[in-house]
Amino acid sequence: MPSAPEPPESPSARTGERIAKLLARAGVASRREVERMIAEGRVKVGENLVTTANTVLANLKGVTVDGRPVKAAEPARLFAFHKPAGLITAERDPAGRPTIYTALRNALPPGAPRLMPVGRLDFNTEGLLLLTNDGEFKRAMELPSSGIPRTYRARTFGTITQAQLEELIEGIEIDGMRYGRIDANMERSTGRNQWIEVTLTEGKNREVRRVLEHLGLEVSRLLRTSYGPFALLDLPRGAAIEIRQVDVEKFRKSLKVGGSADFAARPAHDQPRVQRAGREPERRMPETPRSGPGKTAAKKPLPRKPDPEKAGLETRKPRAGRLMPKGAAGDVPARGKPGSRRLGSRKPGPRK
Repeated sequence: MPSAPEPPESPSARTGERIAKLLARAGVASRREVERMIAEGRVKVGENLVTTANTVLANLKGVTVDGRPVKAAEPARLFAFHKPAGLITAERDPAGRPTIYTALRNALPPGAPRLMPVGRLDFNTEGLLLLTNDGEFKRAMELPSSGIPRTYRARTFGTITQAQLEELIEGIEIDGMRYGRIDANMERSTGRNQWIEVTLTEGKNREVRRVLEHLGLEVSRLLRTSYGPFALLDLPRGAAIEIRQVDVEKFRKSLKVGGSADFAARPAHDQPRVQRAGREPERRMPETPRSGPGKTAAKKPLPRKPDPEKAGLETRKPRAGRLMPKGAAGDVPARGKPGSRRLGSRKPGPRK
């Protein structure tokens, strides 16, 4: 089978970009996954089989993966997903356990692009998981050199002091593995149970759990609350929302400066805006002009009392003889014909 010619290694001879990078940007898969596809012989340019990920192309015209043409790259989109515990952050699981894509089928709108998770959350870890259709954007957000902070809340059991947590700011080494700067603070403590907030920038495999367990704590729940400037806030569990394009582009530009941007946590009112997937952005009503010289502020009409009949309220009065609370109407004559007897009174007549 004919193969694609080897690309020249000289940077000056390049007239495009590596095919792995182009396919990742088009949302086919991550760059590492694309390299595996190429090694398996699943990528072609026209009739030529691509044999190396270093093949340089100007565009994706004529490129196919598994016999299907690859579409041109779409603008990068970013979604926030509240991952519940009990889901694998992968497309498929050899053990048959449910994955995040099982939940995303109902959470994402029809026609949503193919999305890839930014980083991973363990099977029992819940909280904010970002997803994007751009493989290069995904890779840039995952690199430790980007310096993007990830914040978690951990419910733990054991004995720990704030002073011990503050020692993690210098990093820690566990079983030959070096973990960088960790900002840990105790939110509240009841007996030997604590909620601890942990912020880190590396995101190594099971980093939060391993560090806290090394300190003698048992982690019973772990929740990611933010990733860079994007926060979980009150997003319901199992729901997904799309982040506004203007915020995505602003965030991408900050990544190009090598992690020097300020990713400090923002207050709730200053969080990047998000919109429900598949819904139109919320429209605001025009504000009422304020009163000024020569202007009279419009008076608001007084609220009308609701019509009891239209509101479905009870308008009938209690009938005579109906049971009522003690002292409520026991000595009040029942309305009706003249001479009606009082509730609870005896009939006149001879005593037995």
